[in-house]
Amino acid sequence: MGASIYSNENFDRRVVLALRELGHDVLTSSEAGRANQRIPDEDVLAFATNHQRAVLTFNRLHFLRLHRSSAASHQGIIVCSTDPDVHALANRIDAAIREAGDLKGQLLRINRPMA
Repeated sequence: MGASIYSNENFDRRVVLALRELGHDVLTSSEAGRANQRIPDEDVLAFATNHQRAVLTFNRLHFLRLHRSSAASHQGIIVCSTDPDVHALANRIDAAIREAGDLKGQLLRINRPMA
């Protein structure tokens, strides 16, 4: 069973599509009508939480800080490093989600392997 995810505005759409192929329910900020509005990260997290979705983002530092201040109250945060191999990144995200189980209050760090 896939996870319910809200992808932050900066997230690569090709990875979103690959995650959907892997069975995850991914809502993009554009699809939610929240793109190009300079929405603060706190509000991105609140929106995702209110819609029972984990946040998926490349914005590592800000969301790491938000996790530390609100871990018990969010539906999960998945922070990723960029990777030109979108399918490899999607597979790493998928594997981490499946290993974690319930994402509520969790922070998943998805790093690109060292070359």
